[in-house]
Amino acid sequence: MEDTLTLAEAMEELVSAEDFLDYFEVPYEASVVHVNRLHILQRFHDYLARQVPNMPPEEDKQRGIYRLWLERAYQDFVVSNSLTEKVFAVFQTVSKPDGGMESFVSIDKVFVQ
Repeated sequence: MEDTLTLAEAMEELVSAEDFLDYFEVPYEASVVHVNRLHILQRFHDYLARQVPNMPPEEDKQRGIYRLWLERAYQDFVVSNSLTEKVFAVFQTVSKPDGGMESFVSIDKVFVQ
């Protein structure tokens, strides 16, 4: 990644969880990322989605916020796991009235960006 890229341009170039962690200089254990890469990226996306209304216009401040939330997303899976964190809807189960559990993901949730 060239330093001349804007944050938006750099974000377009990042592909893997490792790319994001390296770009934002977040130290990580490869074994944690290997098992949780999609969960980490989804959690990062979820954290950022809540920050959009309050995002400062200055790119350097935005980079700091992105780094903070990426580090937090990564740490969530250092101290926990995907089954506990339930990042994806498929892991979210509900009790059935007649006993047992079910996991239902409506089609509108499948294609949410």
